[in-house]
Amino acid sequence: MSGTNTKPWPRRPPRLGRLFGNVRPFYFITFNTYKRQSLLARDEIHEVFCVFSANAQEHDVAVGRYVIMPDHIHLFAAFRADGITLPTWVQGLWNVIGKRLLQLGIHKPHWQEGFFDHLLRSQDSYSKKWEYVRMNPVRAELCDTPDAWPYQGEIVQFRLTSGVVAATLCRGRSEIDRLPPPRRHSAVATTQGPWKLVDERS
Repeated sequence: MSGTNTKPWPRRPPRLGRLFGNVRPFYFITFNTYKRQSLLARDEIHEVFCVFSANAQEHDVAVGRYVIMPDHIHLFAAFRADGITLPTWVQGLWNVIGKRLLQLGIHKPHWQEGFFDHLLRSQDSYSKKWEYVRMNPVRAELCDTPDAWPYQGEIVQFRLTSGVVAATLCRGRSEIDRLPPPRRHSAVATTQGPWKLVDERS
């Protein structure tokens, strides 16, 4: 998974949102640039990624931790079982990042076809996967410690328990001028109802 790995991810059909229709699918997602080109590890791409991810709540999608590597992105996200599908949301993210790359003079194609996704079922699997992913920049010799890598962060803090995904909206690591001042939100997704975001100041 490191940024120096030139082997493309195996093509496989993405898991659709209709699976496990009575729970909240929570995924680990990875996608790569076309021919593993080093296009992504820059402030402009980090900004549009964070803005898109913060706005994802409008579609009942909650983005958790993420790492943007030069040639691929790892992220964690939860979806409503009956809401926007994972492939549709990823395509939207590709479009937004691709538009910014074009503005930077980087021509298409930008993305390797398809993406990798893995369904997570517990807090333990989330934590273990994150501990591995956050070391990617260190293994790629891009920084000395994972916290020194500027293109990582957390949009929503997740707590996974049996049948429930609880989340708190927060900010990514970078300060993004376009985002409004952070407001504290809490969210709970259960098998009985949709995501519900509540401003804790009200």
